[in-house]
Amino acid sequence: MKKPLLALTAAAAAVVALATPASAAPTGDTIVTFTVATADLNVTVPPSVNVGSVFAGSSITGELGTVTVNDERAALNATWTATVSSSAFTTGGGTAAETIPPALVEYWSGAATSVTGTGALVPGQPTQNDAVTLSVPRTAFSKTSGAGDNSASWAPDIRIAIPASAVGGTYRGVITHSVA
Repeated sequence: MKKPLLALTAAAAAVVALATPASAAPTGDTIVTFTVATADLNVTVPPSVNVGSVFAGSSITGELGTVTVNDERAALNATWTATVSSSAFTTGGGTAAETIPPALVEYWSGAATSVTGTGALVPGQPTQNDAVTLSVPRTAFSKTSGAGDNSASWAPDIRIAIPASAVGGTYRGVITHSVA
């Protein structure tokens, strides 16, 4: 009598094997990462410029040379603002008669001379009529939209009003461009 029980068990196992679908093959997931390399946002300017000579009581105008912002951050929102400021211009010991304050220094960026990438570039002061004093930091140029690497160059001008009380000498000051 034990034999039919074995036959029944073998038959039941066959039915179960046919009714159960084949199991899926084993799987494994691998998480893959990588980095898109980025660089910096920076500004380059000429190291120095001489805008000439002038008599006290008049003004002098000169180009600063090419200013370039390079944005190599590969950003989805690649916007930036370049700011300009000025120190006082001094000669000799920097007394009152030997100092021209930043409030007497005017700046205008002019239009872009060269651009790469996409997006909207906005000059801070497109023309000489838009000149601003550098008594406080001013926007020189900005990028208001776009993505990815980009650059912009411009050739700004300055105009310095020389007080009638200014003494003779070679005046030195610093025009600073920064970008963020």
